[in-house]
Amino acid sequence: MSSILERHAVAVGGLLVGAGPAVVIGDRVSLRADPHADPRAGLRAGVTLAEPATAADLPAIAEHAAAVVVGASWTRDIPLVRAAAGLGLPVVVERRAGASMEEWLGLAAYCAGEGDGRVILCEAGSRPDLALVRAARAASGRPALVDVSADIGLSAAAVAAGADGLIIGTGTSSGAERRVAEESVTVVGALLRDETPGTLPECRQAIDRVDAALATLLERRAELAGIVQRLKPVGGFAGRDLGRERDVVARMAVRAPALGESRLSAIMNAVIEAGLHLAEERSGR
Repeated sequence: MSSILERHAVAVGGLLVGAGPAVVIGDRVSLRADPHADPRAGLRAGVTLAEPATAADLPAIAEHAAAVVVGASWTRDIPLVRAAAGLGLPVVVERRAGASMEEWLGLAAYCAGEGDGRVILCEAGSRPDLALVRAARAASGRPALVDVSADIGLSAAAVAAGADGLIIGTGTSSGAERRVAEESVTVVGALLRDETPGTLPECRQAIDRVDAALATLLERRAELAGIVQRLKPVGGFAGRDLGRERDVVARMAVRAPALGESRLSAIMNAVIEAGLHLAEERSGR
């Protein structure tokens, strides 16, 4: 069995949820908003996630969607859950409000047994329990999504909690919301998600994500260093504290032992000097 299958990664359309980088899904349709509407009118070819209102919606979902959603509001409707799980699509199982982790994982296992095993956990709502997401993912080995549509500001925290992807809306999310989510999966994901790319393109993509995170951190460091220069009695190159710089490098070497202090010292000297030059340019020196 491949390592991807062992990690229970699930392919949803063109996305792989649970292996590699976290993903952003901005295309979710719920037919429960108007259960009397024709489902074919509410769906279009290529929609990523679709939630039925009744079993009558399932043929249209099977035709048009990449995955079916077992919604939090009807997880106790066992006949509909069974029909959705047996549809032949990946199943996204939302946690019912107030449900324990055991109930959530039990429903996911039921859906896996009724279907082909391709099940993804999903935490949603205005106050998603991110700690539970981490615990459920670790306990089950299944990938997990967090729907941050109600509060896009939770995107970074969700990725930090171990989410394999973010749901940001129903296809109407603004460009600004999508950028927040994509920055979260890129920057936070690069720092906290383990990746083992198997091909050269995948490896380069992973490096690009790390470089994006690195650039973001370097820009932030330069801004903070500029504040330091304004607060110091003696700023600029004359005010460098070499003892503190050595301490910084030593602390960094604990986190990056493969690089070691000698390599990190050269890197940080370049970073510090770049920040000092920027501070001088901005002060007009």
